[in-house]
Amino acid sequence: MDGVREVEHHGIRIRFSTPNAHTAWRVDTLFTKEPDTIEWLEGLGAGDVLLDVGANVGMYSIFAAKVRGTPVHAFEPESQNYAVLNQNIMLNEVDKSVAAYCVALSDRVGFDRLYLSEFVAGSSCHSWGAPLDFHNRPRGSPFAQGCFSTTIDAVVASGAMPVPSHIKIDVDGLEHAVLAGAAETLRNPGLRSVLAEINTNLDEHWAIVDLMLGHGFDYSQDQVERSQRHEGAFKGVGNYVFRR
Repeated sequence: MDGVREVEHHGIRIRFSTPNAHTAWRVDTLFTKEPDTIEWLEGLGAGDVLLDVGANVGMYSIFAAKVRGTPVHAFEPESQNYAVLNQNIMLNEVDKSVAAYCVALSDRVGFDRLYLSEFVAGSSCHSWGAPLDFHNRPRGSPFAQGCFSTTIDAVVASGAMPVPSHIKIDVDGLEHAVLAGAAETLRNPGLRSVLAEINTNLDEHWAIVDLMLGHGFDYSQDQVERSQRHEGAFKGVGNYVFRR
């Protein structure tokens, strides 16, 4: 299914590489899979900085840069997704505003393995450091690639990225580890919102809610209800948009 698909939003055309059914599905569901994410991104502007943690093939990174003119730092460690992410950056000519890194973000700096759910561009539910599913239960992995991880705080301290004004985190169960590596960043008043996928079946994810409230963020229960899945394998999983 090699090819390119195009969508239009408010008169702006966005192009995406579609080498297989997974990536084609992501284009077809851009505005319906997570409408709350699109709504959140619509509030960004050219003066903001977005950190996209778990960018996959870049659907939301490209949207933010192309539609909203927002500079983006996109982190996607899986090799197949990273290749298509860069193709999408090139197709939309946003390489001056989107910087993509083939690096995991977690709570520690070091080398380990990224355990894949499948070796296919556009796939998800990979895990860094241990073969886990999105409920953080041990699972098999058909392939494990070498991978480097760092922390959000380390990236900001290095000067590679300013304190982001907005952060999106979607790493299929390990969101708590990403935020554990962002203690200084969370304290910075320049950070205004965080969209994180929360699995309400996990105690460590309920701890994320407490963490964010402790840093002065709040969220809308109505937004959470609209986002959360109420049936299927991902029952209890949904985005929380924390704002301050």
